[in-house]
Amino acid sequence: MHTLTTARLTLRQWREADLAPFAAMHADPVTMQFLPRCPSRAESDEFARRLQGELAARGWGLWAVEHRARGEFLGFVGLAAPAFEAHFNPCTEIAWRLGREHWGCGYATEAAREGLRFALATLAVPEVVSCAALDNVRSQAVMRRLGMRQDGGFEHPRLPPGHRLRSHVLYRIARGHRQRAAR
Repeated sequence: MHTLTTARLTLRQWREADLAPFAAMHADPVTMQFLPRCPSRAESDEFARRLQGELAARGWGLWAVEHRARGEFLGFVGLAAPAFEAHFNPCTEIAWRLGREHWGCGYATEAAREGLRFALATLAVPEVVSCAALDNVRSQAVMRRLGMRQDGGFEHPRLPPGHRLRSHVLYRIARGHRQRAAR
């Protein structure tokens, strides 16, 4: 399994000690405002264990993010293969979710930049996408800081028509673009 590091962060395999802060993050309605609902503790634990298994099986995925100096769990950042039907699938997606007490510190951008580098350079995927609810301007700002460009939008197929979060934006970055941007 690949562990990634940045100046301040470690993107690593999930640990049992991550479950409680992960569940607390999921119980916060502000952190979860752009997701359909807050999962239960059991659902949060199950999600973390699924991510742990995917990392072990593939060597990459949605890593637990830890602050290197403090050893504190911040949330997750990493790569996924979305399982819903959309015009841009199959694809590799970069995604993140950090507890709101860690917002505004640049952690999402820093960790996602390393995940994006890994996807484009190590895994050599031709393109990485990211998507967010239309109103999620904070995540869209991270996408732009990563050098991603908006490529329209879509109606999320897992949300019913009329749901407040159904309209999503799609951002993309191609391997060649990222290499030029890094120079």
